[in-house]
Amino acid sequence: MTLRIAMWSGPRNISTAMMRSFENRNDCAVSDEPFYAAFLAKTGLHHPMYKEVLASQPNDWKDVAADMLGEAPDRAAVWYQKHMCHHMVEGIGTDWMDDCTNAFLIRDPVDVIASYIRKHSDIDLNAIGVIKQAEMFDRAAQASGSPPPVVDTADVLASPRNVLTALCEALALPFSERMLSWPSGKRPSDGVWAPAWYDVVETSTGFARPAPQSKELPTHLHKLADEARPYYESMAQHRLTGSENQS
Repeated sequence: MTLRIAMWSGPRNISTAMMRSFENRNDCAVSDEPFYAAFLAKTGLHHPMYKEVLASQPNDWKDVAADMLGEAPDRAAVWYQKHMCHHMVEGIGTDWMDDCTNAFLIRDPVDVIASYIRKHSDIDLNAIGVIKQAEMFDRAAQASGSPPPVVDTADVLASPRNVLTALCEALALPFSERMLSWPSGKRPSDGVWAPAWYDVVETSTGFARPAPQSKELPTHLHKLADEARPYYESMAQHRLTGSENQS
């Protein structure tokens, strides 16, 4: 039976690097943001390469959900599905996720906002997806009877081996050394939007520590970070950091 891992992230995270990590396992297939086209079709937003995105995936979320619960690509034993919480807007159902093993990739709101505004000036709580992510976390916890696995970007980058080992244990999956590094370059599994977004990850070969950057936000965004923090912290209290630095 295939282990279906639905990994729920927000934007401006290490979600694509995490997808690379799992894809480099010998037993794992991946899907890259399968609800992206359905999200664009539902909202009418014109993201970069939106026409190509709409043409590359099913536009009806029900078709996507059925695919996510269908046979894994190449009948892989593990199927890592990279999902964006902000894609799950009103009108796109989430009942299907109850048949997956859900996990959550979180990041401090200050870091998310600081990264986001380097690409987009129009930002709010919905854009960074943190409210929806917390809602989906609560749903997954209620459905399973216990908090689903949570990993924080800062912890992954600080100690990839420890955090990924802890994540695999929580997923009832053997850890693989292959998750710590991967060949650089493009992937057939990458979404059609990769040329617009994946330039940095395409040069990556592992989880490199980010260069130190100022976390100081423009004054008008302090309120947004403060509003996002309770949602982030509600999940962060459950984060897996590994046996050597568990907090």
